[in-house]
Amino acid sequence: MAIEIKMPRLSDTMEQGTIVKWSVKPGQKVAAGDVIADIETDKATMELQTFDEGTVGELVVAEGQQVPVGTVIMTLVGAGEPAAAKPATASAPAGAPAAPAKAAASGGSSASATVAAQTGAAQPVAGTNGHHAGERVFASPLARKIADESGIDLGAIQGTGPSGRIVRKDVEAALEGRSEVARHSVPGVRPASREPAKISGLSAGAVPGVAMPPTAPLLAAKKVALSNMRQTIAKRLVQSKATIPHYQVTVTARMDALLALRAQLNEQLASQGVKLSVNDFLVRACALAMHQHPFVNARWSEAQGGQPSIDILPDVNIGVAVALPIDPATLSGGGLVVATLRNADRMGLRQISADTKRLSEKARAKGLSIEEMSDSTFTISNLGMFGVEHFTAIINPPNAAILAVGAAVEKPVVGRDAKTGEKKLVIGTEMQMTMSSDHRIIDGAMAAAYLATVKEFLEKPATLLV
Repeated sequence: MAIEIKMPRLSDTMEQGTIVKWSVKPGQKVAAGDVIADIETDKATMELQTFDEGTVGELVVAEGQQVPVGTVIMTLVGAGEPAAAKPATASAPAGAPAAPAKAAASGGSSASATVAAQTGAAQPVAGTNGHHAGERVFASPLARKIADESGIDLGAIQGTGPSGRIVRKDVEAALEGRSEVARHSVPGVRPASREPAKISGLSAGAVPGVAMPPTAPLLAAKKVALSNMRQTIAKRLVQSKATIPHYQVTVTARMDALLALRAQLNEQLASQGVKLSVNDFLVRACALAMHQHPFVNARWSEAQGGQPSIDILPDVNIGVAVALPIDPATLSGGGLVVATLRNADRMGLRQISADTKRLSEKARAKGLSIEEMSDSTFTISNLGMFGVEHFTAIINPPNAAILAVGAAVEKPVVGRDAKTGEKKLVIGTEMQMTMSSDHRIIDGAMAAAYLATVKEFLEKPATLLV
C-alpha cells in the first residue's frame, strides 16, 4: 500500500511551502532519515527527510511549485508495486510557478541562489553545440548578462565550465569571432561594438565637439515572482509598521579607542585565525547593556481575555541581520534573515565573532535552520560596510527595538590638548547608531539611557574584555 508524504509544517508560521529541488526520483529506494527534497519555507530553505522506507512511487508536486501545508507531495510504494514512469518535475501544473533551474556547484553562495528566477532563469532556446530546442541552457550570471547585452544566442555557445556551463570567457570568445554564434537583433538596442560610436547628427541640447557614448542596453520590463521569504518579509514588516508605534533615537560614538584596541587584538590573534569586527564589539556592548536596561530586552504581550502586559525576558539573544545576495542576471535570490546569537551577554568577543561568521556563511550558502533564526530579543542591522552613515530600521517583531548602525567615519571633532587641556580641532572617527523602539514598552528617556550605556562601552572598549 502506498504511503503518502505530505508538505510538513517546518515553522510555527509556515502556511505553504515550495519544492526547491527533489533529491530522489521514481523507482529509487529510500530509507528512514534519507533527504528527499529541499523545501523553501517562509523563513529558510530546509532539507526534508523521510521517516519511512520504501520505493519512490510518484513525485506529485513539481519543482518550483508552491503548495499548502498538508498537501501530498510524494508517494512511497512497497515491493512489487509499480512506480511512476517519470517524475512530476517534468512540468508544473497550469498556473504554478515555473520550475527553477538547478545551479551549478560553482555558482552563487546564497541559499536562494540555488534556485534560478521563475522569470527566465533557464529559457528554452533553439541552437547548436549540444543544445536542443526547449532544452535549458546553463550559464553563469555574468555570462548571461554579457550575452544579453551583446545579442549573443547562448544556445549557440559550447560551455567550458563545470558540467558544460557557459562562463564569461565562452561569451567573450564568441564576441571575438573565435566560434560561430547566432546574433539576435534586439529592437531599439544596438549590439556592443569595439569601434568608436559614429555620430551622424546632433540632437537638441547636444554639445558640439563632444563624442556621444554608445547606446546602452535598456532595462527590460520583468515581473519577479515573490519567494516565500519575500512574502513573509512583506507581511511581517507591514504588520510591524502598522501595529507597533515606532520612534527613533540617534547617538554618535567616538570609535578611536575601539579601533585601536581592535587592531591590537587582531594582530595578536592573527596566528589563531581570529579577526574581530566592529560589529562583534557592538553585539557584546548591546548585550551587556541589557542588564542595566531590562525593558529593552522585553516584548509586548496581548493576553487573551485579559490585560496586555510587558514580558521582561531572562535570556539576551541578539539577532544579527544578514542580507542574502541577488543574482543580477535573473533577479532571483535576495532577502533578509536574522541569525540569533543566544545568550550573547555570556559570550566573549572571540565566540561572538566565530558564531557570527558561521551563521552568516551558512545563511548565504544553504540557509539557516528555524532554531538558528528564532527567539531573538533584540536586533542589530549594520550597513556600515556599504558606506551608509545613518539610517532607520523597522522593528523585527516580537522585539521591542532594533539598532541601525552606520559606518565609522573620520571627521573633524573637538578634542583636548594632552598637556594643556585646551580644546582643539582634531581628526576623529565617529559612528552613528539609531534605535527604533516600541513606544508601548520603551519611553524616549529609556531609549536614550540605553544608548548612552552602549556608547560608554564602545568609547571605553576595555570594559568589553572582562
